[in-house]
Amino acid sequence: MTKSNILLLLPLALVLCFRPATAAGVLYPQFYDFSCPQAISIIRSVVSNAVAKDARMAASLLRLHFHDCFVKGCDGSILLDNSGTITSEKRSVPNRDSARGFEVIDEIKSAVEKACPRTVSCADILALAARDSTVLTGGPSWDVPLGRRDSLGASLSGSNQNIPAPNNTFQTILTKFKLKGLDIIDFVALSGSHTIGNARCTSFRQRLYNNTGNGQPDFSLEQSYATRLRANCPRTGGDQNLFSMDPASPTKFDNGYYKNLMALKGLLSSDEILYTQNQQTMDLVKHYAENQDDFFEQFAKSMIKMGNITPLTGNHGEIRRICRRINT
Repeated sequence: MTKSNILLLLPLALVLCFRPATAAGVLYPQFYDFSCPQAISIIRSVVSNAVAKDARMAASLLRLHFHDCFVKGCDGSILLDNSGTITSEKRSVPNRDSARGFEVIDEIKSAVEKACPRTVSCADILALAARDSTVLTGGPSWDVPLGRRDSLGASLSGSNQNIPAPNNTFQTILTKFKLKGLDIIDFVALSGSHTIGNARCTSFRQRLYNNTGNGQPDFSLEQSYATRLRANCPRTGGDQNLFSMDPASPTKFDNGYYKNLMALKGLLSSDEILYTQNQQTMDLVKHYAENQDDFFEQFAKSMIKMGNITPLTGNHGEIRRICRRINT
C-alpha cells in the first residue's frame, strides 16, 4: 500500500476508533455528523416555530428534559404513554396537569424520521430541544453531547419520588440532586431555569396561607408580593391559575431569578430556600444576581452534566420510531 493510500484511510480509521466510545457510555456532540447531519437544524427549526407560536413552550421543553433525566436517567421515558406494559410518567404528581410540549416532540420526531429513519433518539431530541429553548429565550448555548438511546419502559414511582418538589426541604432537594451525581453548585445553577416559565397556584398556595401548618403565611415571602399572589391564588379553587416565576421578564432567560430570590420574591419555596437556608447557596445566588455571564457559564456546564445522567448507549434500549411508544 502506498503512503498516499495510507493517509486517505486515516480519517476513516479515526472515526472507527472514536465510535466505540459510545458503546462504553460516552456521549459526544458529533454523534450524528455522519448518520443524520441535518438533525440539529431540523430540531432547532421546529423548536423555534413552536416558541414563536407560544412563548411558554421554551420553559416547557426545558422542563421535560429535567423531568426525564431525574427518572431512570436521560432516556426519553417521560414521553411514553400508557400501554399494556407501561404506566406512563405523565400521570405522576410532578407531571400531571403541568408537563407539556409532547406535541412539539412528536413534530420533531416525525420530521427527523423522514430525514433519517430510526437514527435519532427521542432522548437526544429532548436534550437538543432544551438547549435550543434556552438559546431562543436569550440564554447560553452549549455543545450537547449525543448518542443516547430510548428506554423500553417508564417509572411512575421514580417520577413521584425523584423529581424535586416545590415543598421539599432544602436537604431533601439537595439529596435528590446528589443521588443523580449533581452537586450543590449544579443545584443553584439549574434552578436558574426558573427565570422563564410559570408555576401553578397549587404549587405555592401553602406559602400564602399555611406554610408550617399553623395557619400563618411564609414570612420569607415578601409580603406585598404575597398579597398580589393571593388575589389570584385563593385558599381554595384556582389550582391551575398560572403565575410567572420571574414577573419582570417571564419569557427572557436572564439572571432575574436570582435577583428575585434576594428580594424575597422567589415564587416557589424550593427556590427561596436557596437564599434563606444555606450560606453556600446564598453566596451563589448573590454572585449570579450580580454576574449573569458566570451564571450562564455554569448553567451550560450543569446542563451538560445533567444530560449525562445514566444514558442508555450502545445496544441498550432502542431508537423509537414514535416517541410515545416503544417499537413493536
